[in-house]
Amino acid sequence: MSEMRQIRAKSGTNLGGASAHNRRVIIDALRVNGALSRADLARATRLTPQTVSNIIEELSRDGLVTSREIVRRGRGQPATPYQLVAKGAFAIGLQIDRHVTRVVVVNLLGEALVKMEAKLPKDGPAQGVKAVLGLVGQARDALRRIDPQADERLVGLSIAMPGPFDIDTDYGDPWMMTAWQAFPLVETISAETGLEVVVQNDSAAAAVAEKMVGAAHGLDHAICIFLGYGLGAGLIVNGELYGGAYGNAGEIGMMLALAPRDAGIAPLEHVASIASLCKALDIDPADPDLSETVVHALDQADPRMLDWLARAAERLRWTVQLLESTFDPQTIILCSSAPRMLVEQLVARMHPLLPSVSERRERFPQARLQSGLGDRWAVALGAAAEPISRAFDPRFSAIMKSRL
Repeated sequence: MSEMRQIRAKSGTNLGGASAHNRRVIIDALRVNGALSRADLARATRLTPQTVSNIIEELSRDGLVTSREIVRRGRGQPATPYQLVAKGAFAIGLQIDRHVTRVVVVNLLGEALVKMEAKLPKDGPAQGVKAVLGLVGQARDALRRIDPQADERLVGLSIAMPGPFDIDTDYGDPWMMTAWQAFPLVETISAETGLEVVVQNDSAAAAVAEKMVGAAHGLDHAICIFLGYGLGAGLIVNGELYGGAYGNAGEIGMMLALAPRDAGIAPLEHVASIASLCKALDIDPADPDLSETVVHALDQADPRMLDWLARAAERLRWTVQLLESTFDPQTIILCSSAPRMLVEQLVARMHPLLPSVSERRERFPQARLQSGLGDRWAVALGAAAEPISRAFDPRFSAIMKSRL
């Protein structure tokens, strides 16, 4: 029975001048739960049936929602389920890392339709941006082959790259990609593509991917520790990504970390990151066979790998305790662009976790710490979700607007 179904949805408002927010609430409910009837939507969002009907009609005219076959429920009135139209919107996610660039194109449901990657030249962003734009062009051509009208429904492009951004302290390359940050990247890509372009750090994008298709799906309070070339954290607070005053929230890789095993003090990402692992294994981070090399070292129990795992897990254990005590999340997720096998090995070695406010008898179904995505496409996927989120997800700022 529909009335017994648990539906996850945010509350709308029946006050005047809030149509943009209510549109977003309806879209979000359909994305999270799948097909719902108007009665389901009204009950879950606390909007009046008439408001829901008006929004459904409007979204149908805009090509964002479609009806399904009528469902009959016993002796009651038949119900018409509504669902999102996957091709109602598209977005592009672009990852720029130190040695590679990746592009993912998603539809309104967050499904990846196109995935492409290319090496970045070593002579900086002036040449590198040409490779980036070439890859974006190829991805758009591939999307047009899937849907010839896709350009009309492209809502934007989001770039994910390592931070922190716009700070006075110079940590230097290779950690910050200083040359790329000084380059007018957003302006250049926007001018060449004609799209609205924003930039975010790669850890935030990884957190969005976890919320969309990973371990953070359906959660309102989660922290995603992202093990990339460096180390960062994406913070999901009240169901939204928290960026901080200047977009640098979660730059935990720069934290000075102290672990009792060897009493060493160093920035956390100097010990727990793909860069530090490559240094320990004496391999080039730009090696196209990096993932295979890491898996082989794990399979063979390479002593250098085991030593790195022990040191990284020790410091990350303390980091988990600190993040739990500060943010009180439902769960902490360790994710990476490296193979999931490495993520799982690290998580296993981080136990037992240190006591914190998250240690209690009755807690959420989620464990305090769990493995997340181990996928080289995760950052680009999360970046692609950002324009969709900006256009369609419920946010307080949307209440101040009259329409999406």
